[in-house]
Amino acid sequence: MYKPLQSLAVLAACAVLPGAVIANDEVKSLTADANNWAIWGGDYAGTRYSELDQINAGNVKDLQVAWTFSTGVLRGHEGGPLVMGDTMYIHTPFPNKVFAINLADQTVKWSYEPKQNPDTIPVMCCDTVNRGLAFADGKVFLQQADTTLVALNADTGELVWSVKNGDPAKGETNTNAPVVINDKIVTGISGGEFGVRGFVVAYNIKDGSQAWKAYSTGPDDEMLIDPEKTTHLGQPVGGDSSLKTWEGDQWKIGGGTTWGWFTYDPETNLVYYGSGNPGTWNPVVRPGDNRWSMTLWARDADTGMAKWVYQMTPHDEWDYDGVNENILVDQEINGEMRKLLVHFDRNGFGYTLDRVTGELLVAEKYDPATNWASHIDMETGRPQVVAEYSTHQNGADVNSEGICPAALGSKDQQPAAYSPKTGLFYVPTNHVCMDYEPFEVEYVAGQPYVGATLSMYPAGKVTGDGSSNMGNFIAWDATKGEIVWSLPERFSVWSGALATAGDVVFYGTLEGHLKAVDSKTGKELYSFKTPSGIIGNVNTYTHDGKQYVAVLSGIGGWAGIGMAAGLEGDTEGLGAVGAYRKLSDYTQLGGVLTVFALPDGA
Repeated sequence: MYKPLQSLAVLAACAVLPGAVIANDEVKSLTADANNWAIWGGDYAGTRYSELDQINAGNVKDLQVAWTFSTGVLRGHEGGPLVMGDTMYIHTPFPNKVFAINLADQTVKWSYEPKQNPDTIPVMCCDTVNRGLAFADGKVFLQQADTTLVALNADTGELVWSVKNGDPAKGETNTNAPVVINDKIVTGISGGEFGVRGFVVAYNIKDGSQAWKAYSTGPDDEMLIDPEKTTHLGQPVGGDSSLKTWEGDQWKIGGGTTWGWFTYDPETNLVYYGSGNPGTWNPVVRPGDNRWSMTLWARDADTGMAKWVYQMTPHDEWDYDGVNENILVDQEINGEMRKLLVHFDRNGFGYTLDRVTGELLVAEKYDPATNWASHIDMETGRPQVVAEYSTHQNGADVNSEGICPAALGSKDQQPAAYSPKTGLFYVPTNHVCMDYEPFEVEYVAGQPYVGATLSMYPAGKVTGDGSSNMGNFIAWDATKGEIVWSLPERFSVWSGALATAGDVVFYGTLEGHLKAVDSKTGKELYSFKTPSGIIGNVNTYTHDGKQYVAVLSGIGGWAGIGMAAGLEGDTEGLGAVGAYRKLSDYTQLGGVLTVFALPDGA
């Protein structure tokens, strides 16, 4: 009944015209083998699901640490390693080191450390994170913080080619994991808080030459939008669909950056991603819907032309970036099998769409605290904003209080997982609210272009000892828009999840615990305290017939920036989140890969 898209990739290859390219052949082969972890999401669909079941609900309690590796970097470690055969590839935050590890003896085969201008660090919004690598055709691809995309020889680490993707002097940086599709590598841009105009760009993997580039805002030809063929909820977007929703030339510094995840459907040859918040955070200075920021995109992977768009948060007033992952699955909904796209947005709503047509099928709150909108109008797709929590209607310099979720979102970039065995999605969430006060700001290239002051705090009940649940790990039914079970956590759950055929789901906590829970009930089966808080993504692989589970620990990211950057006493700016300043009571700085396995004979 439930099928992950990964299982359809080979079938899709047989359904197209002879000679047509579905996806990079090597990536297809590697991701079809559960012994590898060859792409950020485990497969092109971003399900973060593994068919491995040597570690299962019955024996996961016996997990032990098999080996560890220190990266030598003390900032936030997001993303996770790739594993192909006998080699693991590990990345770090700035300065974006890459290590190739021989799994036979855990020795370093080669390492790469780019020389980057340290002036890049101050224009990285929310820590110096990097979300991972890509692999194809004997090359490892790294998107550096300074916007340089490099291709490294996978055997030697030697630089094959490099290309600049932006200009840090203008506030353009990079944090996303690129993805190889067909003969191209697709990547985005960061910098929405610096007035950057967002885009997605594809380079030819052979030599790094640009294949196509598509902006999030502006004229149709620069966005690669066809006014008649590109649709929004089934209707043509029409000419100048973006320009008509901005005042003057505001679209030129309009945000809509693309620092999240990319997924791909080989059957439709469409790449899916989200664009982020409009610049500036002060909504008063940018009246209109500010299209196409805060939008889900489906683009032709070969040409970049947009097939459909869906704007989730028109005229975003709360910094609800729309860049979170889009998970592609085939499920039965309302009695009919549909090709679905499931997206858990920062704005607190979980969306289920038809990934072929862009039809909106489900839109429900996945954190009950969400209050800025009462619901989503299923005809127009628009959120029904509650006036009390509108930061625009209240005007500039007015503090709107009690808005849920906070700008952190009900979930940020930390990717969810999907199990075809249960048909459920496993979602790491934030449970945080905020006060939001816009103020006047002028654009200066390379300077913060924010225009709002935030105060964020727990949505959960504060207990007598001062603790509260600022996060939940939930199981979600995307066909109904319902929470099946929910596990409260003291802090936001900022790690990526992993689901396996062993009926186990893994995730990490900001205190540094790797946890394993039963995929059906949510019952905790295992917990281990790693050296530092976990904001990385859990993955699994096999070597010499033995299954391993791996996770990067290293506190940081937006939730841990106070500790990672030595700003725990700073109660203003950088989105410092109230009780998050207590993180040092529970964990410490670090950058460590921890690998787990069952003991021999278990």
